[in-house]
Amino acid sequence: MLSFHRPVLVASRGMQPRALLFDLDGTLVDSERESAEAMARALLAGQGIAIDQRDRDFIVGRSWVQIHQALCARYPSLGWSRDELIAETAAQREQVFAEVGLTILPGAREAVARFAKVPKAIVTGSSRVEMMQALRALDLVDAFDITIASEDVSTSKPAPDGYLQASARLGVAPETCLVIEDSHSGIAAGLAAGMRVLAVSVGNYAGHDQSAAHHHIHTLDQLVEPLLEHVMVARPHV
Repeated sequence: MLSFHRPVLVASRGMQPRALLFDLDGTLVDSERESAEAMARALLAGQGIAIDQRDRDFIVGRSWVQIHQALCARYPSLGWSRDELIAETAAQREQVFAEVGLTILPGAREAVARFAKVPKAIVTGSSRVEMMQALRALDLVDAFDITIASEDVSTSKPAPDGYLQASARLGVAPETCLVIEDSHSGIAAGLAAGMRVLAVSVGNYAGHDQSAAHHHIHTLDQLVEPLLEHVMVARPHV
């Protein structure tokens, strides 16, 4: 059980969120297709496994726990542990990014900078190595008080573990937090944590159902203070 000594702040109607909890892939950056390419290269070179488009599409919006389980089921010859798959893919990602770059989604840097004084966390299903690759590209390595990667939780999104761990470590009550997400599983995780959820559609290339979120925006350019107050008292759409 987690134990922290910072005071827990309680929500009141009409207030701004006490913390902003950002997803990474699909919300701040678009690197999932590059990650799929890196994983395909890693598996072919290291395991002799040629994945298909279905495998590439599966990784979008999913954690490494889910990805590794699915690959093991489809390819019984896979001899890598989850950690080995992550490490080999991360090494290939460096080459893929060198070839094609990393897409930073509209308004990402500016949104984080706008709320420099608000406690912030990254909660991602990506590995810590992948997360740091993206944060370096964003020039936001030091912008977040807390970072939660796939290695930090035993159960991935849509379970609320990552978001609950972030709020506990920040010392704020879950109901005072605003989750910013793009995927169906991420939105479900934020709701299961008892938090407010804002869905961003610009990076939702896989067409995940975002209807359960409390509010929807197209890009992070729309993430401004009046909107945050509105989201903190809004009812979910479904």
